[in-house]
Amino acid sequence: MDIHENLQTLDFGMVVVYILFLVAIGAYISFRKKKTTGTDYFLAGSSLNWHSIGLTMWGTNVGPSILIGSSAIGFTTGIVAANFSWYAFVFIFLLSLVFAPHYKSTGVATLPEFMGKRFNATSRELLAWYSLITILISWLGLTLYAGGILVTQIMDWPLWLSICSLMALAAFFAIAGGLEAIAITNIFQMGLLIVVSSILVIAGIIELGGFQRLIEEVPADYWNLFLSADNPDYPWVAIVLGYPVLGIWFWCTDQSMVQSVLAAKDLKQGQLGTNFTAWLKILDAPLFFLPGIICFLLYPGLQDENEAYMTMVTNLLPVGMVGLVMAVLIAALVSTIDSALNSFSTIFTMDIYYKRFGAGTKPKRLVAIGRWVTLIAAVISVFIALCLDKFSNMDLFSLFQAVLGYLAPPMSAVFLLGTIWKKMTSRAANLGLVVGTIVSIGVGIMQLLNVPDKMIWPHFLLMSFFLFMGIVLLIIVVTMLDRSPHEIKFTSLAQSYRNLDYKPSKLVLGLWGLLFAVMIALYIVFN
Repeated sequence: MDIHENLQTLDFGMVVVYILFLVAIGAYISFRKKKTTGTDYFLAGSSLNWHSIGLTMWGTNVGPSILIGSSAIGFTTGIVAANFSWYAFVFIFLLSLVFAPHYKSTGVATLPEFMGKRFNATSRELLAWYSLITILISWLGLTLYAGGILVTQIMDWPLWLSICSLMALAAFFAIAGGLEAIAITNIFQMGLLIVVSSILVIAGIIELGGFQRLIEEVPADYWNLFLSADNPDYPWVAIVLGYPVLGIWFWCTDQSMVQSVLAAKDLKQGQLGTNFTAWLKILDAPLFFLPGIICFLLYPGLQDENEAYMTMVTNLLPVGMVGLVMAVLIAALVSTIDSALNSFSTIFTMDIYYKRFGAGTKPKRLVAIGRWVTLIAAVISVFIALCLDKFSNMDLFSLFQAVLGYLAPPMSAVFLLGTIWKKMTSRAANLGLVVGTIVSIGVGIMQLLNVPDKMIWPHFLLMSFFLFMGIVLLIIVVTMLDRSPHEIKFTSLAQSYRNLDYKPSKLVLGLWGLLFAVMIALYIVFN
């Protein structure tokens, strides 16, 4: 399918107008303040409200691999992969009521800074470099590569030009306006994404002639969230045991996801914002997976399932609306990339530069360094994205999930135990992070390359669970054997732990209680 040939002048006009609209917002945020402090730039002046937090977190999560990949999986297997969206509510809840109180009470700008206060300076630096590499590979490289493919299909440009153009637009927001520009544009982008995706689903159902065909003609297992334990792609055991490892890291400890919570006006706004994100994740199934299922009925002869979403768009939507969808897809890409760039800049500036050379550095200087670091990260990520083109024969969605599965265990183990277990020592944290990273990445490379080829590897989610449990065991053993003076560094956090208010407002608890009831009902209905 040649998407470019199906677009009319009006469609391209919609794309151009929307991009100019985003640029205008970024420019306004950048120049409306005469003075910009480090807090303003990196954490939006700690001024974000619940709706900005919710939309920013959801917008950061929604990228081309979600939009295009979800429809492809919906086309081939149904809603089983919606577990990656719906199961997330458990871990967003942990962020809201377990992790966020600790983060906000210490007033940290980055998560490595939090672990540095919890343990020691070595822990902070190790986590900082680990986070930077993770952002470059998973958030920037993979997302930019997927986005480059999408822009190439739309504009009929060579891949390198699509990648560079996309990065230039995303970097503009991250460099010019910082987190505040990202948060404000997300309000427009995510609202529009919901509207156009809803229109696409409604158009598909109308084309089907109503819900009856959707209920009667789709295979029954397409509506199951849990498939049999011997399913090669999504066994229920792997999802139940393995996704929590990804979930804790992705939703609770990843700087790109958590940064808007750190920038919350107060803890209550942060908790309401995370709850809003969890509600928005429910929309993933009807907005992103359902189009693929509808496409399965309307266009059963489709040769490439990755074209399911765009097939629906170009065949069911009128001229102009197609261009609007293209603009929204590009906006989703920009949202993910610029959030990651801002997180990269924040971690490097605050956890590496400021820690080593920052004594007495003026805020204006820190902002300038942050902007230069953002530019450097943009250039490196373009190079990584172009290199990933060498692996274009691999399924991008599966590769992305597998990469997360092998990056997650060390961070999840160290953050989870470090937050809930006060006896955990710095030596155990550092050893768990270093050894866990080496083993996890090593095992991941071997499994992805199927080395040795005679070995029957378990599902990557199960392998992620096994690695996580091994690292947890290592941390526990080292802590119990550690004879060094016990956690003098921890006293700086001990008082704030004792002062934490673990009694969230009735509104926060009520909204989470309602969400739990809704999610339990959904899992019962779709099994």
